[in-house]
Amino acid sequence: MEQGGVNKENLDLTILIYSIAVMLIISITVVVFFIVFQKRKNQLLIDKLKQQQEFEEELSKTQQEIQEETLKHVGRELHDNVGQLLSFATMQMNVAAKVVKEEVKSKVDNASEALKESLAEVRALSKSLNSDVISKLGFEASIKNEIERLNKSGLIKANLVIDGEKANFKNKKDEIIFFRILQEFFSNTLKYAEAQHLNINISYKSNELLINIKDDGIGFDMENVAQGSGLTNMKKRAELINVAYKLESQKGNGTVLQLNYPYRGV
Repeated sequence: MEQGGVNKENLDLTILIYSIAVMLIISITVVVFFIVFQKRKNQLLIDKLKQQQEFEEELSKTQQEIQEETLKHVGRELHDNVGQLLSFATMQMNVAAKVVKEEVKSKVDNASEALKESLAEVRALSKSLNSDVISKLGFEASIKNEIERLNKSGLIKANLVIDGEKANFKNKKDEIIFFRILQEFFSNTLKYAEAQHLNINISYKSNELLINIKDDGIGFDMENVAQGSGLTNMKKRAELINVAYKLESQKGNGTVLQLNYPYRGV
């Protein structure tokens, strides 16, 4: 009887051990499966986010390219068509000024001068819109041309300060996109800021380009402002060329834009 009892106990113990082992194996299998499943799920989410990011970057690049082509076309039209018409009108007005009576000569001269100024403005504007011209002139010359346009408009007093030894961008595409960011800020300042002064500081460092722009306009509430196309365009363009972008504004205290462009391959 004792032998039979011992055998039964051994059998029960074996069954218990076997059951525990089976349960342990099943548990480990479930845990491993869950871990693998989670890793796979996380990887799929990462891949999806990466694809979405790549899609958005490609879409943004395409939008910028379309905008550049549109601006280039408008710039050419201004230079070739509107510019030529204004040039012809200026010549005709100069001819008229020589034959009109003295009592109307001053009016004709004023009209002729207005046409000359309009022609100069159209030519300057065409330069700032055409990316081919910007690429040929270079970043600094394009900015100076833009500042000159702003000051000639009489709407604002713009001041440009350049520090450090000039360094080159990695490529012309970065140069054009960077210029468009500044151009967008200038445009927003004229349209919305009601500013009297605009200060632009360009600082060339050993490995980065720092730009600080400030206006003395009415400013706006950063938390509640609607993200219009102007603000969105500046931020997206900055992301395209890895520019550190910081925009700050307060009601009654103007707006400040800080840009940090790391040179690559310079």
